[in-house]
Amino acid sequence: MIKPILAVTMGDPAGIGPEISLKALTHKKVYENAVPIIIGDAASLEKTKKILALDGFVLSPVASPNQAKGGYGQIEYIDLGLLKPDSWKLGEVSKEAGEAAFRYVETGIQLALKGEVDAVVTAPINKEAIQLAGHHFPGHTEIFSHYCGINDYAMILVSGNLRVIHVTTHMSMRNVCDAITYERVLAAIRLAKQAADSMGAKGAIAVAGFNPHSSENGLFGDEEERAIIPAIAAARREGIEAEGPIPADTVFVKALAGKYAVVVAMYHDQGHIPVKLAGFHVDEKTGRFTDVGGINCTVGLPIIRTSVDHGTAFDIAGLGIANEQSMLDAIEMAAMMARKNACKNVRKNACKKVKEPCRNS
Repeated sequence: MIKPILAVTMGDPAGIGPEISLKALTHKKVYENAVPIIIGDAASLEKTKKILALDGFVLSPVASPNQAKGGYGQIEYIDLGLLKPDSWKLGEVSKEAGEAAFRYVETGIQLALKGEVDAVVTAPINKEAIQLAGHHFPGHTEIFSHYCGINDYAMILVSGNLRVIHVTTHMSMRNVCDAITYERVLAAIRLAKQAADSMGAKGAIAVAGFNPHSSENGLFGDEEERAIIPAIAAARREGIEAEGPIPADTVFVKALAGKYAVVVAMYHDQGHIPVKLAGFHVDEKTGRFTDVGGINCTVGLPIIRTSVDHGTAFDIAGLGIANEQSMLDAIEMAAMMARKNACKNVRKNACKKVKEPCRNS
């Protein structure tokens, strides 16, 4: 099968995004399954390449994705030319870096919507920086939904067997109670099923409770009875294998063991904490991260988007010590999802790019 073309947006140039993007593309296995192209700036990439002493690799600019050859040793990129060598500083929030980071994402989305790339993989952006640049989005997920014109979408985090989708994300805990509605929970269950199918995950969709012990039959709150239980019942009537509400203090343990395809979490930290416990590890002596695994996907979009599951890490930007594992995971997932999507299109006789029979069906 033809290798999918992946747009890798390099993130905020003041953070570790350029570093993990370049480091990931020094791994030969990436090129066995995909043609990666960094969307960024030559000024940042050249500076980062020098810091990392990647003398055995060549930065190769391309004007468009169809010019990319995907050969190992040639790190191909599209230069947006937004940065001058002295226009930003590593480790510092700035309007200039925020504007550049936003434009990389915008370009990746447009390329995917036009079918010039098969998926977009995003390095971290800094929310404060893009706000300074005048782009009032809480994060990547909302940027993608805006440009794709989609309202029903969700964030899903993946670390090994653990896959977690969220009913609510970037809002205060005070507002979460009101935001947990029958409609939102049912939409999240449907998207969880969609994500499981696209990732080839087997098993039921587990729906976490919101209150301690899933409210103990209303003793600790009414969110379960009012919204969560009716939504699960509706999903089952639609033919979705959904279980719950399951107390949050046990459901993630079972999911990590492979019992469930996806867990539907009710709020941001309920889902993020177990995924990061599973994928992140810190050196006891230095206090630095030794493993930063796991990825973030957006489901419900007309395009494929995966991302690292960590931030810009301004405190270590430019030191050359950032861990690229999450970026590698995100690239691998994007390539897998793109191949699976291509196979689906072959079976429907709707894909014009892939000429040979699907090997993954």
